Parts: sequence; C-alpha cells; structure tokens
Amino acid sequence: MIGFFKKFIDIKLLKFILVGIINTVVGMGIQFLLYNLWWHTYSWGDVVSSVVSYIIGSVVSYFLNKYFTFKNKEKGWRPVFRFALNIAVCWTLAYVVAKWGATLILAETSLSQQWQGNIVLMVVSVLFVAFNYFGQRFFAFKEKEEK
Repeated sequence: MIGFFKKFIDIKLLKFILVGIINTVVGMGIQFLLYNLWWHTYSWGDVVSSVVSYIIGSVVSYFLNKYFTFKNKEKGWRPVFRFALNIAVCWTLAYVVAKWGATLILAETSLSQQWQGNIVLMVVSVLFVAFNYFGQRFFAFKEKEEK
C-alpha cells in the first residue's frame, strides 16, 4: 500500500501543486472577473466564464507542466493533442458532476443564481484539479517506459 502512495506523492506532485497555484491565480481570477462583472445575469454565464478561463489557464499549464513538472521532451503535436484531450475530458467531467450536484443540493435554497453559479465554479475547480493531475501524469505527459 505504501508503494502505491509513493507512486503518486513525489516531487512531481509538489511541482504540479506549485504550477496549480499559478494557474489558480490566472484562471480563477479571469473566471470570476468575467462571471461577476458581465456574465452572471445569463443562464450560460458560468459555463462561458469557466471555459474561457480554462482555455487561458490550460495554455499556461501546458508549458509549465510539460517542461517543469513532468520534464516531457516529446516533440510534435501528439503531446499537445493528448493534453488538450485530457483538459477537455477533465473539465467536462468536473463541470457535469458539479452542476448536477449543485442542482440537487442548492435547488431548494434561497441562494441567488449568481451565488449558485459561484459555488458551481468552485466545485468544478476542485474536481478538475484532481482529475487533471492523474490525466497529465499518466496520459498527457506519461513517461516513456525503459526498454
């Protein structure tokens, strides 16, 4: 069991967390600024704010995680494609789970649509980080096995 955790808890995880802090400042700053200043009055505002911020944050994440966290030296479009696919799957899964959960839990509360949207965005962020770490480490920037 200890070997299982050692495989996931190492310097790569610490670097991923550091990159995540940078992405959080960039991405969530953009996300909440867009949502609360312009798009909170629209039913789709949380989706658009989230998508825009994740696209910008993903560009930052790609370069920092590829070269700093996982030291991936693979060239060409394959790592870009795997990374983009990973981001899309992780975000979609996180958004669907968060929106579904929020609809169930917050539907009967007196919270405004804007507050409910903010809560959904926070939950999406937490779920996305967890899904994304495993996706980047074991799919997008997976280490080549020695032969």
